[in-house]
Amino acid sequence: IRYDYMETHPSEKMHLAVVACGERLEETVTMLRSAIIFSIKPLQFHIFAEDQLHESFKDILDGFPYEGKVNYTLYPITFPTESAAEWKKLFKPCASQRLFLPLILKNVDSLLYVDTDILFLRPVDDIWSFLGKFNSTQIAAMAPEHEEPRIGWYNRFARHPYYGVTGINSGVMLMNMTRIRRKYFKNDMTPVRLQWGEILMPLLKKYKLNITWGDQDLLNIMFFHNPESLYVFPCQWNYRPDHCIYGSNCKEAEEEGIFILHGNRGVYHDDKQPTFRAVYEAIKNYSFGDDLVHSLLQPLELELRKTMHTYCGKVYKVFIKQLTESIRDLYARKSKGS
Repeated sequence: IRYDYMETHPSEKMHLAVVACGERLEETVTMLRSAIIFSIKPLQFHIFAEDQLHESFKDILDGFPYEGKVNYTLYPITFPTESAAEWKKLFKPCASQRLFLPLILKNVDSLLYVDTDILFLRPVDDIWSFLGKFNSTQIAAMAPEHEEPRIGWYNRFARHPYYGVTGINSGVMLMNMTRIRRKYFKNDMTPVRLQWGEILMPLLKKYKLNITWGDQDLLNIMFFHNPESLYVFPCQWNYRPDHCIYGSNCKEAEEEGIFILHGNRGVYHDDKQPTFRAVYEAIKNYSFGDDLVHSLLQPLELELRKTMHTYCGKVYKVFIKQLTESIRDLYARKSKGS
């Protein structure tokens, strides 16, 4: 499928990218559904997927009732030719594709990259608005890997530099790609600053025996050396099982609810974290156009109440607090519009 680049100003259209390989079709489609349900401004999806998934994506997405607010482009998985095999096997198949998005999507100014296991519980517009909060040196935004250092992975086990106290999680990454392409990065390989396209391979060569989480580790190393380039957003924008399985440790979510749910470690598909699975199933099974209160919110709350025997289930209200607001706001906008 031809590269279908669209030059747009960030305020006119929001660009969302995802990389899907292997068994991730259903999960990716569910993530895209959650983005469509609440978002206000038009969305442009950039879907990087293995060739055998393209037809299925096309069939499903062409059947969505977009109401003119969504476009999508499918791309093949591509890595720099001289090192493609090495990049492809880093961490999970195709995961490191995200590192090359600023170089592939040359005409896209700003982009929200998300993993396939993300669910939006409020409009994409709200995280997109962080672009306007960047200061003059910030090029990207991510959330911390942990709120609680005692259970942090990076501060206890990492054998490489990482950002801040507990590292950063790259499952939700907002990028000003124009700035990324222009920046020269400090690094620990040469006194000369390197651009994005020049720094990736030397970093991989230096650290490949020391990195566990692939491309996320490389991003941690880059922002360790360039901390002024990162905007850090709070944990409710990337809420993961770690925020509740050892007791609730995302204060912002307790106060305002979860804005973006990140079901990493496969929790949407097993019985280990039924609270996460319940939200996933509710969005996956929702039919566009149905009443969101009766078809999504109420059945979900009933399912969540059944999970109260788990740590995450004990705080199940944080899973529907923002969702309730988002649905109310959506209907308020609709009645205003009509």
